[in-house]
Amino acid sequence: MSATGSPARTAGTAKGSVTTPMSRMAALARAELTLLGRNKGTVFAALFVPLVLPFSVYSASQEMDLAEAGLTTGTMVLPAAIGFSLLFAVYSALVGVFVVRREELVLKRLRTGELRDAEILSGSAFPAVLSGLVQSVVLAVGCAVLLDLSVPSAPHLAVVGLLLGLVMCAALAAVTAGFTRTGESAQITPLPFTFVSMLGSGMFVPLDLFPDRLASVCELLPLTPVVTLVRGGWTGDLSAYEALGAMVTAVAWTVVAVFAVRRWFRWEPRH
Repeated sequence: MSATGSPARTAGTAKGSVTTPMSRMAALARAELTLLGRNKGTVFAALFVPLVLPFSVYSASQEMDLAEAGLTTGTMVLPAAIGFSLLFAVYSALVGVFVVRREELVLKRLRTGELRDAEILSGSAFPAVLSGLVQSVVLAVGCAVLLDLSVPSAPHLAVVGLLLGLVMCAALAAVTAGFTRTGESAQITPLPFTFVSMLGSGMFVPLDLFPDRLASVCELLPLTPVVTLVRGGWTGDLSAYEALGAMVTAVAWTVVAVFAVRRWFRWEPRH
C-alpha cells in the first residue's frame, strides 16, 4: 500500500457509513497517524529534536542572570521545551504533511467525497497536534522532576497557552504549506518562522533581558504569547491584564492564519 493514496482510500472505504463530521475526521486522522508512523524522518524530527534542544537552553541559562528576570532554570527551560515541541512536532511536521498530500493529489481526491475542507485539514493535522500535546506533557513532567520545578501557581494559564499554541501552529502550518511548492522545499519554508520564534519569543533569552523597544516588538510574535502564558502558569507573576493581552495576541494570530488558509491554501499541485 503506497503512502500516496492511503488517506483517500480510507476515507472512501468508510464513505457509506460516515455520517458526522467527527467520524469523518476520525477516519482520516487514523489514516494519517498510520502514515506518520511510517515516515521515519518526520518522526525523528518531531520527537527527537524537541527533546534535545532544551539542553541547549539549559546550558545558555547558566550564563544568564535569570534572577533579574524573576526566573529560575526550570521556568526558563520548560516553556522553551514546549515551544520547541510546537515548532517541530506540530508546525514543521504539518507543513510537510499538507504539501506532500497536496502534491500527491490526496487532498484533491478527499474533496470529492463527504469530507469538507475544514474536516480534511483538521483530520490531517490531528496526529501531529496529538503528538505535540503528548510530548509537551512529557516534557513538563520531565522538567518538573529533573529541574525541581514546583507545582504551577496558575495551571489554567499554562493549559490555555498550550492549547492556543497547538491550534495556532496547525493553522500557521497550513498557511506556510500554501506557499510551499514541493515536499523538498517543505523542509526549508518553515525555517524562517522557526528561527524567529526561537530567538525572539523568549525561548533562549527572556524578553525581560531585551531592550524595551525590541521586547515590545517581540511580544507581538505568534509564539511569544504561548511562551508567556506557559511561563506565567508556573511563576504565577502574570497579571490578569498581561494574561489577557497574551491570549488576545494568540487568538488574533490564529484568526489571521485561518483567514489566510481560506484565502490562499492550495488544494492542487503547484506547477
